[in-house]
Amino acid sequence: MKKISIDIPSISDNIRMIESFIDNAKERFHLDEDLYGNIMIAVTEAVNNAIRHGNQADSSKNVSLVLTLDDSLLKFIIEDEGKGFDFAHLPDPTAPENLEKPGGRGIFLMKHLSDEVTFRDGGRVVELSFYMNA
Repeated sequence: MKKISIDIPSISDNIRMIESFIDNAKERFHLDEDLYGNIMIAVTEAVNNAIRHGNQADSSKNVSLVLTLDDSLLKFIIEDEGKGFDFAHLPDPTAPENLEKPGGRGIFLMKHLSDEVTFRDGGRVVELSFYMNA
């Protein structure tokens, strides 16, 4: 199994570091464009949520991103130092009453762009899984 990781302070501008991390993974693991696009959106969304909602944009708290590749399963594990959240009762962003609301689409996007999304540790950890075409 291959593994690479990065820790960033909870500052929105650090998303650029995550984008570079994903660019490097694209080169290293020869990701195709479609998969790369899905990963870029889903992972930056997850890290953004960890920064803004998990760590409340507190720069003294870090967000950790770990990428593992095991056979053809590419997994991104994003962890924050926040209180977690109730991921079982999220409002549906496609419901008519929520269509006009800003935000609330991040997890929806992650679930649509990833092959699998798993929350652990009370919502402080999110795992995004992508299957690579052999």
